[in-house]
Amino acid sequence: MTNRTSKTLITALAPMVWGSTYVVTTELLPDGHPLFAGLLRALPAGLIALAISRTLPRGAWWGKAAVLGVLNIGLFMSMLFISAERLPGGVAATLGAVQPLIVAVLAVTVLHDSPSAWRFGWGLVGVAGVGLVVLGPAAAFDTAGIVAGVVGAASMALGVTLTKRWGRPAGVSPTAFAGWQLSAGGLFLVPVTAFFEGAPPAIDLPAVAGYLWLGVIGGLIAYILWFRGITTLPVTSVAVLALLSPIVAALLGVIVLDQTLGPVQLAGFVLALMSIVAGQFRGLPARKVAVT
Repeated sequence: MTNRTSKTLITALAPMVWGSTYVVTTELLPDGHPLFAGLLRALPAGLIALAISRTLPRGAWWGKAAVLGVLNIGLFMSMLFISAERLPGGVAATLGAVQPLIVAVLAVTVLHDSPSAWRFGWGLVGVAGVGLVVLGPAAAFDTAGIVAGVVGAASMALGVTLTKRWGRPAGVSPTAFAGWQLSAGGLFLVPVTAFFEGAPPAIDLPAVAGYLWLGVIGGLIAYILWFRGITTLPVTSVAVLALLSPIVAALLGVIVLDQTLGPVQLAGFVLALMSIVAGQFRGLPARKVAVT
């Protein structure tokens, strides 16, 4: 139990760091280039991880790494930054909070776990809690931003589930495993970014700081911890940790942007934290669904 608790706490650092994405995107990065932000977050970090580990995929893992890289990194990041740019951070964060619910469904259909009312119930509580924390009366709804947020959540959920199903190859370090996916996702974003956004934007000193934070801390380090957690912890327990991201985003809004939290937001914090803690337990013992 102590070992699992330490792994969970370490894995939780990743979504906590990702909670800074919203404030960094809106306050430091140039407008109109969300795909470029995702590219700089993924590809340099992936290449650094490959240089450190000096380990490349073998055999079928070339294809698996490409699939996971697109789902966990390339498609997810592009949708994340589009959503963060086109929607208020609260709306984008609430859309992202549905990811644990999608993982709970995929755990049944892909991993053949038995359905769990505990997971679904606390997943709904988590979405409600995040909504109370970050949604306000002035929340704006942009169709493209909402679609991007939902697609991003679904992409990451499927990527997390397949990562758990395929595992990490024996003898491959978490750094190498993260490097494969970050590089694959970054390479996916190169032509996509060039086609939709054209030339890179002008980058000033605040943008440099923002890209470094997103790439080194939010990319390289966070994804090493995240993929390590996925391969060593129950997938539904890891997925619910993603709720920490909007919670941290809201806290940064208070600290950095002088926003305020009322009683409703505080109640939402309690619900979201309860969901995260409850998500680390199975409730009723899970059974494997027989496959015929």
